[in-house]
This record gives sequence, C-alpha cells and structure tokens, in this order.
Amino acid sequence: MSTPRKSPKRPAVRTASAPAGRAVDRPADDEIWPRVTRELADDLAVDALARDRAGKAPFDEVARLQEAGLPALLTAPGPSRRGADWRAACAVVREISAADSSVGELLAHHYALSWSSRFFGPAHEAHTPYRADAPPETAAVPAPEDASGAESTSGTETASGADGARRPGAARRRPLALDVCTAEERWLLAGGVEPPRAASEPGLTLTPAEGSGGGWILDGRRAFASGVTVADRLVVGARPGGTGDLLVVLVDPAHPGVFTDAGTDRVGQRLAGAGTVTFDHVPVPPEHVLGVLPHDEHAVAPFTTLAPLALRLLLTQVGLGIAEGALAEARDISRADQAGPVPVGGAGGPAAGDGTAPAGSGDDPYLLLAYGELATAAHAAAAVVERATDALARGLHTEWSLTLEERADISVLVAAAETVTGRAAVHITTRILELVDGTAGADSRGGGPGFDRFWRNARALTAPTRADHRLRDIGDHYLNGTHARLTLLA
Repeated sequence: MSTPRKSPKRPAVRTASAPAGRAVDRPADDEIWPRVTRELADDLAVDALARDRAGKAPFDEVARLQEAGLPALLTAPGPSRRGADWRAACAVVREISAADSSVGELLAHHYALSWSSRFFGPAHEAHTPYRADAPPETAAVPAPEDASGAESTSGTETASGADGARRPGAARRRPLALDVCTAEERWLLAGGVEPPRAASEPGLTLTPAEGSGGGWILDGRRAFASGVTVADRLVVGARPGGTGDLLVVLVDPAHPGVFTDAGTDRVGQRLAGAGTVTFDHVPVPPEHVLGVLPHDEHAVAPFTTLAPLALRLLLTQVGLGIAEGALAEARDISRADQAGPVPVGGAGGPAAGDGTAPAGSGDDPYLLLAYGELATAAHAAAAVVERATDALARGLHTEWSLTLEERADISVLVAAAETVTGRAAVHITTRILELVDGTAGADSRGGGPGFDRFWRNARALTAPTRADHRLRDIGDHYLNGTHARLTLLA
C-alpha cells in the first residue's frame, strides 16, 4: 500500500556554517574532486554486492554522497562558491558507476535535474538566486524575447495559463535558481520532466489553486527511474488541464499528498531508488514553477533542448562505468587465478635460474585475445563518450546563444556515444561471465564480486533505449544533413 514518504533527517556535514542566502563551503580547487570521488568509489565497491542483494532504499548511499559533497558539485559559480563544470560531473558519474552503477544513475539524474531552472526558466532570470525571504513582485513581468530577439507585442508576460506559469493577481517571487538552492539546502533531486513514453499514461496535470495566493494544484501518477524513494525534492513536468505547454515544477515529497511506491522488482539497478509517485492535490506555489516547455517544438530554444541530451550523456557515463568496472573486476580475478602458487625460488620471481616465467603467468593466448577485444571495446566507447562530453560542455557554456546547427551536432555526438557505449556495456558484461566462469574467487556465493550484477545493471540501463532509432537519426544527419526532432524525450 502506498504511504507518504518521509525522508530521514541527515546529519550536517558542512565544515563551516554558511550564512543565510550563501552557498555552503566547498573545495575551492576542482582538482580535489577526483580524489574525493576515488575515495568514495573505493568505499562503495567494498560492499556493492551485499547492498545489491539487500535491495534496500539507498538512504545509506545518499548519506555517503552527501558526506563527500558530490550532490553540490554541479553548482553555478558565484561570489561565494566555485562550481565544477559538466566535464567534472561526467567524470564523477563515470567513476562512481564503475563501483556501483545504481548510485551513479541516482547522481546522474540529480545533476541533470539540478539545471532545470537554467534549461526551462526565462533567459533573463535563469541565474537569479532564489531567496525565500525576498519580497513578492508584481504579477506582470517583462515579456521574454522570441527566437528572433524581438519582444512580445503585448509588452508583458501574461500571468495566467502555461504562458505565465502563474495565476492572475498572484504575488510573484523570483524564480528559484535550483542548482544554487540544491547546494545550499543539501537536497538530492529526483523525478523527470519529459512526458510519459506510454500513451496509456495520462501524465501529471495542474489546476489553478483557489485563493489570492495563486499557484497550482498537482495531481496524477508517474513512474520514475531513479531517486524517488530517497529524494529531498522532486522535479516534474505537468500540463495545466492536461494539455498545452508543460510546466516544470518543484515538489516536496514529504507533503501528505505525495505517495511513493518503491520499484522492488527490478532486474538491475536495484539501488537507484526507482518507483512510482502519486500526487494527490499537492499545492505548487508560484515560485516553485521553475519554467515552461512550449508544446510547439519550434518555439523551444535550442539551449532548452540540451536538457534531455545532458541526461542521456550522463546515463551514457553510467553505462561506460559499468563496462569499465566489470572489466577491471574480471581482470583482477584472472590475474589472481593465473598467478598460481608462489614458486619456491622467491615471491614473484622465476622458479628457475634461466629467467623463464613460472607456469600460469597469464600467457594463455585465448585469454589475452579476449581481454584485448574487451579492452579495445571499452577504449573505443570512452573515446566517443569523451568527444560528446566536450561538445555538450561547449554547448552548455554557449547557453542561449546556441544555434540549431550546433544543437544538431551535439545531438548526433550524444546519440553515437549512447549507441556505442550501450552495445559495449552489454557485450563486455556478457563476455566476462564466460571468462571468469569456474575461476576461483569469481563465485559470489564464495564472497566473489558477483559478475552477474554488472550484466543485469547494463541490461536494465540500456533496455529503454532503441539503438536503431539513434542510428537512423545519425545516418539521416550524416547523409542528408537533417536535424533530429527537438523532442524532450530522453
């Protein structure tokens, strides 16, 4: 039975208290993050199999992430904070995923959602920090510029319907800068902005709230792939009246009208915190409307359409981490198995005086061939992913000056990375099951790493993606110069 979820209170781990309205203290040098990430990945790898078997909600994993400060990594730079860029965030997700891909997926969704107010908010307000104690402003606000740079002929943005994201006469606060607020409040985000994939899912709906305060009432039921069982805030997309433009809103999952059912029957990614959330008459104040996604895709700015590409690339980093983590675990097992007993002549040295290597030193040509094939597949996937990561980082830095051509090029590179990495992850995790079969120390029942979890996780992560659709878009762009549709579906 569904029950309202209450997140447990987490102990503060800040090294210094931060004044109200200022970001928490964080390492000033981005070079610290690789070391912090490596230490956390090593910690997660120790009990990854035991936690996968237990299948509990990942509260402990989230506590470890918060202790390391990783959820606050992708924060916009400012006078009192220094934010890491998307390259750093992708590197973090990749390394964490090599140790525990469920935690990597949870972090990937969090990073993508933390930029929701930047992707979907008005261009002139996207970086304005939110202050809960800020005085309300008038409901009429300057009209946003259209794609050509001209202002709307009305002179103001209407404060009704999806266009204004607020009701007439409602007091208005500055839009919430979600990435900054996430760092200050130490939130973990979950949810999803994209519309439901299945036509049978009606999606979430908004109705105007009664009273002078304005805002909306959120109702509906949605399944989400990650984090909803442990999130501090949910970021979701909903349509007023079920049709028209999509509003991106922020919701507190501890509200009595929010009910969460954990997805306990997953084949893989069991600790990602997936589940189904029911919203029953949940109020959404005007300041928690993060932005608007127009129903007409031609009215969507190219920068806004980077939102699904950012999520797809972060999940591709998870897949690459799975492949690299599985390959490294298998290599360690094979090395231990090939080493054999320690020779009489001395530890690690040749048993005979002729300089020949001892028996079982890893010279099996078929084993070397297999590992060469798998390592090459992993290197190839990493090269494609890194190229897509650089392209996306440049596009995100361009922000609202991004052109349709630049967005199309980024889309193709992300699709290529997604396709190559997905196939590599499934192939590598399948092949290593054969390589370590019967090898001493590989059996999870005897305390081994449990290599089946890598395969299960790779399959669960890549199953929703249709590689043939991605390849068709890549081919159409390469052959005909056609742009992929500006769709929000990830």
